[in-house]
Amino acid sequence: MLLNNINKQIIVFSDGPKIEEIEIDLPIKVDGYTFNPSLFRKNNAKSYLAYSKEILNKCANKPVSLEVISDTPQEMIEQALKLGALKNNVFVKIPIVLTNGDSTKKVIKSLIEKKINLNITAIFTLDQIKNIISEIKDTKTILSVFIGRVFDSGIDGQKHMAEINNFIHNNSNCQSLWASTRMPYDIIKAINTKTDIITMQVDQIKKLKNFNKDLNEYSKETVSQFYKDAREAGYYF
Repeated sequence: MLLNNINKQIIVFSDGPKIEEIEIDLPIKVDGYTFNPSLFRKNNAKSYLAYSKEILNKCANKPVSLEVISDTPQEMIEQALKLGALKNNVFVKIPIVLTNGDSTKKVIKSLIEKKINLNITAIFTLDQIKNIISEIKDTKTILSVFIGRVFDSGIDGQKHMAEINNFIHNNSNCQSLWASTRMPYDIIKAINTKTDIITMQVDQIKKLKNFNKDLNEYSKETVSQFYKDAREAGYYF
């Protein structure tokens, strides 16, 4: 697949880039950004709100998903309102369940009523979506399905996502998102399952430049890299 065709078929978000990686040149156009507390920690963020503001200052007006960090419904709502007030391009990420497994449907309903843009995250099953669809069906809510982790569970994630997409597109105005991307080729799987958005780490997006690369040339480059590393390490027999 030619790179210049990818952006015509799917929306691409960059997942958890460092501040200096936001808005850099990449093989394809990045349409938005997604973050979560684990990515904030990985990026050595000290203050949650301050780091959120720093991200937004770098992201122009592209959609930016920022997650709440509470595990109680009322505090989730309070945090979501604070994040949503930072800038109008913020999509507040609300986990589909609390840590005890209880649904966050009431939180979602409250925030929809307050006109907050939402990204419902950590979705694994179609039933989880069916449980909240009545509250979000008339919105552009993003539904982030952790397909990479579904694959990790020994399930055919591509078939799983196709079924989920079929339900979302036939029953709502919401947008599906392929999350926990494992490799660059997942973007092709996402396109083939009619997913609306995929979120990819910067290193995965950079590797898209290898699409359509001659495999014989790639083989030679790989062997050359192994040889170079052995020489530079001073290995000998």
